[in-house]
Amino acid sequence: MSPQFVLTLGQEALTLLLMVSAPVLAIVLVVGLVISIFQAITQIHEATLSFVPKLIAALLVLALAGPWMLTTLVDYIRRMIEMIPQLPQ
Repeated sequence: MSPQFVLTLGQEALTLLLMVSAPVLAIVLVVGLVISIFQAITQIHEATLSFVPKLIAALLVLALAGPWMLTTLVDYIRRMIEMIPQLPQ
């Protein structure tokens, strides 16, 4: 197994990781920013006010994008498992 092959596999895995986690992270970031602006304007600094909306947003995104995420990960794992017999020695 050549170093170039291992680096290519690692790069594909990291790209997949970023692609699958991006929707959840982006939505939670936007919700957190909106809640932080709201807290700064109203001067209400309650910890649950920032935690609960982010949790709800993350669950909604996982419910909507979850099937796509799972399909993408399963396809990648299937490709990796099918590649095992063809790996260079």
